[in-house]
Amino acid sequence: MTHVRTSPYYPQSNGKIERWHRTLKQESIRPKTPLSLDDARRLVSNYVTHYNEVRLHSAIGYVTPMAKLEGREEQIFKERDRKLEAARERRKAKRSHPLMAAFTTPEITTTAH
Repeated sequence: MTHVRTSPYYPQSNGKIERWHRTLKQESIRPKTPLSLDDARRLVSNYVTHYNEVRLHSAIGYVTPMAKLEGREEQIFKERDRKLEAARERRKAKRSHPLMAAFTTPEITTTAH
C-alpha cells in the first residue's frame, strides 16, 4: 500500500473524502453551528455515529453501514420482503371485503368517436 497525497478541495482526485466532508457540513456542522471546538467535536462524533448506525445508505441497499459490516443485510432484506408481502395481503383482503365494494369505482372504458 502506498500513501498518495492529493490537492485539497479537488474532488476529481479525492472524491470520496470530499463528498464525506460536504455531507458532514451539510447535515451536521452548518445546521447546528458549533460555538466552540468542543461543541464541533461533539457534533461530528454524534453525526458519525448517526451516519454509521442509523442513516440508511442507498448505495448498500438502504441499510446502515453497521448492519452491512455485521452481515445483517440479508436478514433485513428478508424482513422487508415479509412486511411488504403482509401489506399486499392486507390490501388484497381490504379490496375484497364486501363493504369496500360500495367505495370502489367501476372501471371506466372509453370509446373513440
